[in-house]
Amino acid sequence: MTRVWKWNRPVTVREVLEDLQQERSIAYTTVMTVLDNLHQKGWVRREAEGRAYRYEAVSTRAAYSAALMNEAWTQSDNPAAALVAFFGMMSPEQREALRDAVRMVQGPEETPAPQNPAAENPATENPTAENPAAEKPAVENAAVENPVGENPAATGGETGR
Repeated sequence: MTRVWKWNRPVTVREVLEDLQQERSIAYTTVMTVLDNLHQKGWVRREAEGRAYRYEAVSTRAAYSAALMNEAWTQSDNPAAALVAFFGMMSPEQREALRDAVRMVQGPEETPAPQNPAAENPATENPTAENPAAEKPAVENAAVENPVGENPAATGGETGR
């Protein structure tokens, strides 16, 4: 799949073979079998071109990764704890990317109307003034703003899927 995603266009077995052979020796039939298996599993579509096929990814690498994360998260008996643990494994750069993604999904920030009577009256003590994170969800506070340490095993490398 990495090779098919890399080109982001329909590819032939021969193209994938030639690309892989730059790194290692591999048989044409091996590449053909793998692409056929990916087709049978629904990961790639193919169109006949003469006596050969052109294979194209059904979804993007990002969509595939998102589906894997969603599947793992939904199978957890405690999704919030799973998210906190996952966020704790992230590098600072990954957490910043997560914040950016959340901002994109939420859209432009709007100035909300005050929902706290104390916020309407400056003479009244505002409990969020001392703790600006008090109104944020607990999972976001624990996982994104105050992550639970780095995971040295989380290298961010590709899995080769």
